[in-house]
Amino acid sequence: MENQATLSEFGSMMEARGVSRRDFMKLAGAVTAAAGLSCAATPRVAEALQNSVIGATKGNLYPVIWIEGASCTGCTESFAQIETPDAATVVLDMISLNYSETLSAAAGWSVEEAKAQTVEAGNYILVYEGAIPRGWGGNALRVAGETGIEAFLHAAEHANAVVALGSCAVNGGWCAAYPNASEATGCQDIMKEHGITNVPVVNVPGCPANPEWLMSVLVDVVLMNDPGLLDLDAQGKPKGIFGQTIHDNCERRGHFENGEFVYEFGSEEEALGYCLYPLGCRGPQTMSNCGVTLWNNRRSWCVQAGSPCIGCCEANPNNPNQNWVQVNTPFYKRHRDLRIGSFVFQPGTVAVSIIGLAAAAFVVHGFGMKKTGRMDGGAPFEKIRKWDKAHPEQAIGTYADPVEGGPVLNDEKND
Repeated sequence: MENQATLSEFGSMMEARGVSRRDFMKLAGAVTAAAGLSCAATPRVAEALQNSVIGATKGNLYPVIWIEGASCTGCTESFAQIETPDAATVVLDMISLNYSETLSAAAGWSVEEAKAQTVEAGNYILVYEGAIPRGWGGNALRVAGETGIEAFLHAAEHANAVVALGSCAVNGGWCAAYPNASEATGCQDIMKEHGITNVPVVNVPGCPANPEWLMSVLVDVVLMNDPGLLDLDAQGKPKGIFGQTIHDNCERRGHFENGEFVYEFGSEEEALGYCLYPLGCRGPQTMSNCGVTLWNNRRSWCVQAGSPCIGCCEANPNNPNQNWVQVNTPFYKRHRDLRIGSFVFQPGTVAVSIIGLAAAAFVVHGFGMKKTGRMDGGAPFEKIRKWDKAHPEQAIGTYADPVEGGPVLNDEKND
């Protein structure tokens, strides 16, 4: 009877928000797949989500801390723009965002006190947005007496899991691009430096990260209450989101296979929707499902809007130098910039330089040939090869005058 009442209460809550039982079961199935479980586990996942939502109405909200690092708050803005009243949004309404410099109504002492109390109590999720600068003695991003590094480490070491949201949080992003004056890096790198290895890190790159990716991760980690259920790759990224390249699911891939490309913006080929690879599209090397999830509540995405993919999801959490800005700029060039110290150049420049040197060498050689008279037909050439003359019995050349002591030539036989 108690379970029946719980189901009825839950069903009423969902219906009041415009979400049907069928929509909710779709969400449960999606969470099951993302967690790497078999479809037989869907009812168990649905029950866990249901209990979490019902628990939230009784005051048992799951606490979340959202800290801004060196960022433009683009990921926060992206997440705040979710407008579709789907099942995941309803579920996330039951999360207690105890701290956010951008979204919290409170400010100053009261909001910092709320964060301190949440950290002390434990059992929360940390969402970190932005890079973490190590330069200037670690004194960047100082808030309430703590440096940016101290604030992050203090919150990270007591969290159930850390969600590094956006490419800046994954490995420094824009801030870590050359010359990286702030010595910026990402969450995972800083945690390793300070020996925090027992807290799982979920890396969600993107500039900004798609809000549906964060929604999926929060549903998995927070509401399932087990970060270990997430199926992550070697870089700590959810395989369901970052397990394939942009190119694998691109709507223009058919044109790529047919060799139909856009070489200039505003051309007829662009109007026909041909592949943007020659204009610098990084789709074949960028791991993400942007073409499946889409953006702005599944309205469109970069390539559909006519822009080459600029690879904003490329972020190696173990190496700040492999950030998407440094790897992919200039964005609309076919090749990335190469660097030797502070010298920056394009591979095409090297190729043209080599061709130019080769052409110059041929020109110099031609002048040399001209100066020695070998191009005028007046310079003497060997009548008989040096080898043939020294070894007449082994001569193999054919000459107007036979080699003394050598074999009889074919034309002499005919005579």
